[in-house]
Amino acid sequence: MLGYVDPSVPSGFDSWEAFDASLPVESQGSTWVCQDPDGVGPRLFFQRVPEPKTMKNRVHLDVRVGVGLTGDERVAEAARLEELGARRVRLLLADEENESCLLMQDVEGNEFDLD
Repeated sequence: MLGYVDPSVPSGFDSWEAFDASLPVESQGSTWVCQDPDGVGPRLFFQRVPEPKTMKNRVHLDVRVGVGLTGDERVAEAARLEELGARRVRLLLADEENESCLLMQDVEGNEFDLD
């Protein structure tokens, strides 16, 4: 969605899969990172936690798809994300504190706002 890329594979490994396989079994597949290829945006680091999800997401991203985009342009971005497997949940209308945004879910059901 953001155009972020995987970081370089650690030296000594042919792939991230090979690196992951070198970790203790309980750590395999437990973290991931992606980064802005231009080095401008923040790096995003994801890690598995031992507790199961019981209610709301512990992390909720608000993604600004572009400064100055209007309603139609935001809808076009939502459609692009739907083609990638995201799902539109509902439109959250502006109030005294927040701008309008589209509440969406990624392919695993994690919610994020597209604004």
